Amino acid sequence: MHIEPGILNQLKVLLANGALVGVLLPYLRQFIFSPALWLRTAIAALFFSLFMQSFHMAVGPSELHFVGAMPLYLLLGFLPTVFGFVAGLLLQGLIFEPWDLVHLAVNSLSLIVPLAALHYTLGRTLFAQNALQRARLPQVLRLDTLYYSGVTLMVGFWLAVSEVATPFAAWAGFAASYIAVVMIEPVFTYVTVRALQTQGHRAWVQRWFALAPTTH
Repeated sequence: MHIEPGILNQLKVLLANGALVGVLLPYLRQFIFSPALWLRTAIAALFFSLFMQSFHMAVGPSELHFVGAMPLYLLLGFLPTVFGFVAGLLLQGLIFEPWDLVHLAVNSLSLIVPLAALHYTLGRTLFAQNALQRARLPQVLRLDTLYYSGVTLMVGFWLAVSEVATPFAAWAGFAASYIAVVMIEPVFTYVTVRALQTQGHRAWVQRWFALAPTTH
């Protein structure tokens, strides 16, 4: 889902930076005054970075990644995942791929906008259930299908407004590659949630993860 440097001009990158600030700003106060979110955000950033580095390959105009979005979202919550995406991409840029920092906002929006759309339509009500109920396989498959469809559409948007002409077939091949993630990630999510649920009586698990029903 990376957009490579040089594909967008400086004005569009600047507008993406402004859009990212606009997306994060409404949540900033809640984040600053909720120390419990800081730890979960750090966990999200760490595991997101590990997931992204564990598998990535160039496909057409972008890259296929194992993002791990649903286990992060269902186990940590919406805000830790949103801020974790930004922090994780920043961490990767600083350590592994500094040339990607120019598109930090672009790549962050590609992950955050679909998650926000999912959260405010289908996802938010799931947190009234415990984590194991949230992570039922058919349900997670649906969430992953919708989420990664959104991610590939965001990549298509960036390519459509880019300075480099990209054939539709190239984007379609990239989008189709995410079928593999949609098939694998629900199983990974269910196994991870079930394993953590067995340790749900431990204080550190209760503090670090959102296993119990919540109101947000």
